[in-house]
Amino acid sequence: MSLPNHKPDLEDAMNVTEAHGRVIREAAATAREKRITDNGREPVSLWVLVVCAVPLLIAGSILGAGGNLFAYSSTFRENYVRTPAGGAGDTGPVPKEALAAFMAKGSKIYSAKCNGCHGADAKGDGANYPSLAGSKWVLGETERFAMVILNGLQGPTSSGKTYGAGVMPAQGAGMTAEDLAGLMTYVRNNFGNSTGDIVTVEMATAALEISAARAKAGQAVTADELAADHAKALPGEPLDPKVMVNTATLAPAPAAP
Repeated sequence: MSLPNHKPDLEDAMNVTEAHGRVIREAAATAREKRITDNGREPVSLWVLVVCAVPLLIAGSILGAGGNLFAYSSTFRENYVRTPAGGAGDTGPVPKEALAAFMAKGSKIYSAKCNGCHGADAKGDGANYPSLAGSKWVLGETERFAMVILNGLQGPTSSGKTYGAGVMPAQGAGMTAEDLAGLMTYVRNNFGNSTGDIVTVEMATAALEISAARAKAGQAVTADELAADHAKALPGEPLDPKVMVNTATLAPAPAAP
């Protein structure tokens, strides 16, 4: 006698394949949401961190307000100065010998104010602009030379010749004492000129004051005025061409400790 063909453990309406798939999907979702970690390696709960942080913040505020835990004055002594790291000393300009420093300064001023007319060799063109090489006014009394630079020149030059339109424009606008000192020193010791001396910043300062006090301030000087009022050296102490100076200010550099 054959046994009846039926499914005693399952309901007739159940789809076994579909039910099996649903179980697998639910198990996978559960595994993603609730990962089982090894004992002792579970991540620290956010609440544990909050509970630990609150007392620390309260303690810090109390100590900071009523104590000296975070007070700078109690941590560092008065007038404390941090020792510079090795090789991190003064990063200012390296001092140079005075003549070299003044010449370097003057070279820049010459390029900006004089090169366009007198040329890179300072020899002019023979027709409109005179040569500064070997000029008696360049190599002679410093006050006269300074007045020509600052105020310009009208009429004949030191050679007695009048060039071009007969007027050299003033170059003193915006010129500092350091600029003038560097320019005069540069021209007097370059282009074949070699006085070997320095027109100091002190002398240049005096030149600016003398120029401003001229009876004809703002007008170009003439050969007659130069001969009558300015044929003399600028006041000021001479400077040893080999003394070390600050290349920015042209002031003597302090001696090394």
